[in-house]
Amino acid sequence: MTIDIWSDVACPYCYIGKRHLEAALALFPHMEEVELNWRSFELDPQAPAKSPGDLYDVLSRKYGMPRQQAQEMTRGVENMGRGVGIHFDFAQAVPVNTLNAHRLIHLAAEHGLQDQAKEALLKAYFTEGKDLSDLAVLTQIGSQLGLDAQVVTETLNTNAFTEAVRADEEFAYEIGVQGVPFFVFDQKYALRGAQPVEAFVQTLEAVWEKTQVAVAESGEACDVDGCD
Repeated sequence: MTIDIWSDVACPYCYIGKRHLEAALALFPHMEEVELNWRSFELDPQAPAKSPGDLYDVLSRKYGMPRQQAQEMTRGVENMGRGVGIHFDFAQAVPVNTLNAHRLIHLAAEHGLQDQAKEALLKAYFTEGKDLSDLAVLTQIGSQLGLDAQVVTETLNTNAFTEAVRADEEFAYEIGVQGVPFFVFDQKYALRGAQPVEAFVQTLEAVWEKTQVAVAESGEACDVDGCD
């Protein structure tokens, strides 16, 4: 089973959704047969490399609300995060354009480290207050994952993987993705948002059952070695 997940490293619900999915997979007896594919989705592709002010200022400008209201808006998310072991530190978060972070995830995917890169970048943004517009910071994160620091630096200093990021986003728009996280199971069944663990468990079981039924109902066939 494949699960394609569109998300952004600057999306708190993507972080929570990741935790909910992981909890569901831990309860799924066929977890080892599930392949996760993290797909790029920028919530604000036109954002500057680094936005002026902090995250509360960005939210205030975006939604036209007082700064204090923006702070209050994040408290519910902080509570949700604590429930799944995430320490959100919105006061320290550095709002940036996330294209380079997505490019790093694509680079990590070539080395079998895509999920680890996604986790590290979410933590760096929401918990550690790291500036993900700083290529030195991204290089350090990549190096800590086990990637060659020189390769990371050289890659991020080019346009490498930009087309891959855009391709993920264009496909998302084609299938109607308007918000993240967005989960697609076996390219057929979708869940939108940080659904409860139970919803993920039910979807995993339902998709698995449909896949097995489809195989069980297959009739006589021919392959390269002959016919049944």
